[in-house]
Amino acid sequence: MATLRLIIILTLSFTATVISVTGHNITEILNEFPSYTSFNNYLTQTKLNDEINRRETITVLVFNDTVVSEYLSGLDISVVKNALSVHVLLDYFDLPKLQTIGGGSVMTTTLFQTTGEAENGAGFVNITDLVAGKVGFGSGGSGSKLNALFSRSVKQIPYNISVIEITSPIIAPGVLNRSQPLDVNISSLLEKSGCKTFAKLISDTGVLQIYETTEPRGLTVFAPSDAAFNAASLPDFKNLSNNDLISLLLYHALPVYVPKGSLLTVKNPIGTLATNQVQKFDLTVRTNGDSVTLDSGVDNSHVESTLLDKVPLSIFKIDHVLIPAGFFPHSPESAPVKSPESSPPAPVVPITAPVSTPVQVPVHGPVAASPAPVARNSPVKSPPVSSPTTSSPVAGPAPADSPDADTGNNDNNNSSGGVKASVMFLALVTVAVSGMISSVFG
Repeated sequence: MATLRLIIILTLSFTATVISVTGHNITEILNEFPSYTSFNNYLTQTKLNDEINRRETITVLVFNDTVVSEYLSGLDISVVKNALSVHVLLDYFDLPKLQTIGGGSVMTTTLFQTTGEAENGAGFVNITDLVAGKVGFGSGGSGSKLNALFSRSVKQIPYNISVIEITSPIIAPGVLNRSQPLDVNISSLLEKSGCKTFAKLISDTGVLQIYETTEPRGLTVFAPSDAAFNAASLPDFKNLSNNDLISLLLYHALPVYVPKGSLLTVKNPIGTLATNQVQKFDLTVRTNGDSVTLDSGVDNSHVESTLLDKVPLSIFKIDHVLIPAGFFPHSPESAPVKSPESSPPAPVVPITAPVSTPVQVPVHGPVAASPAPVARNSPVKSPPVSSPTTSSPVAGPAPADSPDADTGNNDNNNSSGGVKASVMFLALVTVAVSGMISSVFG
């Protein structure tokens, strides 16, 4: 009997531990509160939601839609991402913890600090206990003021995530001044980063123009290093038709902005620019901690480094050329590439469909000329009221039920939609324990 009781206690303790470390979903949490709709949409649009969801201990400082409109209206989306990153603290703060500051101050790290762009203390937030029980928040930058005050406690899952409303945004020095539209020379960046072969291929085939046309609506590029093209197992590209080579290069890009934080949360295969009516060329993402591996179905390629992460463009350096399943050996009708003397280079494939529609790469026949590149990165004046329609490999879950917000009491804010898997586990454990008890007392 004593042994059975010990087994039951240990089992339930283990189950409680599993539930306590289950992840959170910031999109679901904020969906419960209509006053944060714009803030929530910006988190999704910038992919900060994925970065927040993958971290285990975090605090999100939010402000209502009226403040969002005043603070972020007219700013470029890359600036919006940096500004909101300042409001994501890499530590857990709830009302009781804020009240223990006791007339002092604490300096805490923000998500903006991890980008490598923070200067002069802009990547830190100063939290100070003010007179009359008020708590102030300000940038850690020199000379910054405590311009934001604690307003209310929104949601807590101790000690995983805390969402707190503040009265106004934290103004970090220099962050809002970086409002220039993104202007990146992709080819030059690749050449300087050890991807000269890939840069030459996308330039010679016209794929670079496809990348540039896609970029304003979202683009992710996986660029193989020069060493990757020297692999003994790599097929001879000279035996590829021009259209097949274009398809292979398009396979190294996604028609959507996916930073590394989002890659680390991908669960399903993701479509590439090479997907067409004949072939569905997808990639499967596998992760191990902060390591990301791309599985093409033929081989794997490790993401070595991030060359660029600026909404709406991310570029990664990988260590192997990606070959889609079924691409080699290709269909018999694929002809070798003709010499420049006998055949002019084919023009590029147009991209006129929205981001969510796969780019169609023809298998036969000439390729239509590409339209002029789209103007890049128009300023984001206000987010859509509903969730963004841009296709993403990590779709946000459906909104949760809408309980009332907490006004400072954290006792009823310890649940989230992220515990579904653990609830199933708990049910299985309960059945098992019930069977054990029945076998002993039945």
